[in-house]
Amino acid sequence: MDKTSLGLEENMEASLSYIMFFISGIFFLIVEKENKFVHFHSLQSTITFLIFFSAQIILMPLIGVPILNILVDIIRYLLNVLSIIVWLVCMYKAYNHEKYKLPLIGDIVEKIV
Repeated sequence: MDKTSLGLEENMEASLSYIMFFISGIFFLIVEKENKFVHFHSLQSTITFLIFFSAQIILMPLIGVPILNILVDIIRYLLNVLSIIVWLVCMYKAYNHEKYKLPLIGDIVEKIV
């Protein structure tokens, strides 16, 4: 088991990079410079949850539109459910030492790291 800059096990730090969505991802991107496993999960967390967050922000102005209100509510609900599922799966995989790549985003992150 490799230790990280913070003295934690790499699987623990990688898992924690998801705990507060993109905020913890950014934190571990700044703090952890050496460990590629943690860097991968931190960057994947940051990009993934910034996309989910941005989608919610983009949908916000449409909430008050009478015709679109129900559709927007359904889309926002599905985004929330999907983000929680992704969040739990990614934390679990990172904790189990898996370099789990999310579709599309994982390949981009792997090229960057």
